[in-house]
Amino acid sequence: NRKPFHHTRAMSNFSLGDIQEEGFKPLRKTFSEGGNRNTHSSAAPKPFSIKDPLHAYYQYIDYRTEIYVNRLRDAVAIQSVSALPEKRGEVIRMMEWVDAWIKKLGGESNLTPNPCGEQELDDGTTAPLPPILLGSFGSDPSKKTVCVYGHLDVQPAEKSDGWDTDPFDLTEVDGKLYGRGSTDDKGPALSWLWMVEAFNELKMDLPVNIKIIYEGMEEYGSEGMYEAVFEQAKEGGFLNDVDFFCISDNYWLGKNKPCLTYGLRGMAYFEVGVECSTKDLHSGVYGGSVHEAMTDLVKLMSTLVDSQGKILVDGIMKDVKPVTEEEDKMYDTIDFDVETYKKEVGVTTIGEKRLRADNKKDLLMARWRFPTLSLHGIEGAFSDSGAKTVIPRKVIGKFSLRLVPDQDPKQIGECINAHLEAEFAKLNSPNHMWVKAHHGAKAWLSSTDHPNYTAAAKAVEKVYGQYPDMTREGGSIPIATWIEDATQMNVLLLPVGASDDMAHSQNEKFNKSNMINAIKVLGCYLHEIAKIKGPKPSLCRCEPLSMEEMMVPGAFARGFRCKREI
Repeated sequence: NRKPFHHTRAMSNFSLGDIQEEGFKPLRKTFSEGGNRNTHSSAAPKPFSIKDPLHAYYQYIDYRTEIYVNRLRDAVAIQSVSALPEKRGEVIRMMEWVDAWIKKLGGESNLTPNPCGEQELDDGTTAPLPPILLGSFGSDPSKKTVCVYGHLDVQPAEKSDGWDTDPFDLTEVDGKLYGRGSTDDKGPALSWLWMVEAFNELKMDLPVNIKIIYEGMEEYGSEGMYEAVFEQAKEGGFLNDVDFFCISDNYWLGKNKPCLTYGLRGMAYFEVGVECSTKDLHSGVYGGSVHEAMTDLVKLMSTLVDSQGKILVDGIMKDVKPVTEEEDKMYDTIDFDVETYKKEVGVTTIGEKRLRADNKKDLLMARWRFPTLSLHGIEGAFSDSGAKTVIPRKVIGKFSLRLVPDQDPKQIGECINAHLEAEFAKLNSPNHMWVKAHHGAKAWLSSTDHPNYTAAAKAVEKVYGQYPDMTREGGSIPIATWIEDATQMNVLLLPVGASDDMAHSQNEKFNKSNMINAIKVLGCYLHEIAKIKGPKPSLCRCEPLSMEEMMVPGAFARGFRCKREI
């Protein structure tokens, strides 16, 4: 029975009782004049002094902190583990939970069937793929449209895996909210809904139209999303009128300073196998009489990369562009401490405690800017504790490359095949060798000068009081490339969680302060998007500018927008 909170009312008469909801008990706190919450004082809250609508919005979010925590607790309790067929019903229940919330907040939502229908499991049976949620708030043709992508499924988790608490019972410890999915990705995904709710309650008009596309299979391959994105991007489709995209499914570089992410590496995953017999053999009885598969495989894998990380395969580096002077300077201001990073990756107690680079710039470029090749394991080899004197009949080595812009997974595969075939020929082995390419994805790179990034940077600076770092990441988020390829619109990666949130690991958490400030940043971001001048980008599907058009004064700087602005 809460009452709507109107920012136009006499603020001196405001009472916390006006916004009680869902068992929320008001806490005694003070609030700063800006967007950040002061959690160090127990004094009574100051009366509101509205300077602008967003100031009221910031304070409203602060007052509802415990409500947001309780809602996240409800979401975490739904065990939406996409990798476990027996939990597929819980994934669908999570999608329905968010669908109901969107409708409750006055939006439109539907759970559209996954275009791939069913998933074939390893045992030959099938399981239904969860639907894809398409939601929206507002459809004013005079406003820009922002679409947010997120996922509502989570990684498997058991307390016996090493969790300090029940992973599906959100537990707060020292301002940290521990639970599976708290930061990846339920907390960030739900923040968009609470932002919309705050605008509604404050009687503030949404400055842009909002669209939402949430999936339930991201942690298990995003089956059906590629098809859905390209289908919905067609003329008349759900995504066809979207002007800007935003994804909050990655993390800050550190624990304290926010960032925006403008680049991701791609991926190419391979296996190389060698077979020497139809059965495993006793090394004492048969050793010395057969050409052993393991010997061949170890030799082959050693030719891919050296101990310093240098890729030894011809052709891999040919499409890697040199670092420009402007790009080099971008690394100078990034907040990153090498010694802290050593502790995070666990090398401080190993050997000489060294990384492959001893300075910030080289280390970050090695993680983000250049391709890498990593060896992951050998299938078929004895790996248990103890001793087993077996000659394995067949062994399969697993390895992958992280790719950078302009590298094509298909071309990389051709290089890998040619290299391994040539190296195997040098062994003069009678064994059977094969190479298999698994999944691949191109790298993704955006521009920090794009208005989408400029708007987000201004929003982060207003809420946190500091300009965000512009970062890249070494991992892959294929959905970013799919969306840009399908729609030709800009995608922004706006991380809201800290580097130590432990997504996918034991004791995953979402800082309460990050959760609250995320909702603030999202609201501010939409206000900044609304200030962007010019036509809606989705109304123009211009081809790249010609050389003549590029020569028009100012055209180059506006080239990522619409030709009609020239």
